[in-house]
Amino acid sequence: MKTDLIAQASIEINADIRTVWHALIDPEIIKEYLFGTDTSSDWKVGSRISFKGVWDGKPYEDGGIITAIEPEETLKYTYWSSMSGTPDVEENYANISYDLEELESGVRLTISQDNIKTEEAREHSEKNWAVVLDSMKRFLEKK
Repeated sequence: MKTDLIAQASIEINADIRTVWHALIDPEIIKEYLFGTDTSSDWKVGSRISFKGVWDGKPYEDGGIITAIEPEETLKYTYWSSMSGTPDVEENYANISYDLEELESGVRLTISQDNIKTEEAREHSEKNWAVVLDSMKRFLEKK
């Protein structure tokens, strides 16, 4: 059953929009800020996106389908996690959205995730996304 709970996290990154966009679609950079995850996709609407790795000693393979991609503006995809404890069926997929906004001082990157089942899960997702964004910011700003 789909829910209307949405997790959202945002950060300002002192980098140009091209650099931040590249960090969203380059598997080598993604691995730096997304918990060591191996990401693969051809970055086209309708294509599969997959995330593989090991978390707390357990291998995982998550993924979904890219639903929108506008360079330097937005990346959206469906997402299901093998660690969620739910079946790999459409009603268990979330929609993930990365939206970029150019600022005088850099870029605001906002991540949204829908289909969150409980308020506790929403808070947990927001904390995780905040960690991801902070890790990306630190990685990109040290370059």
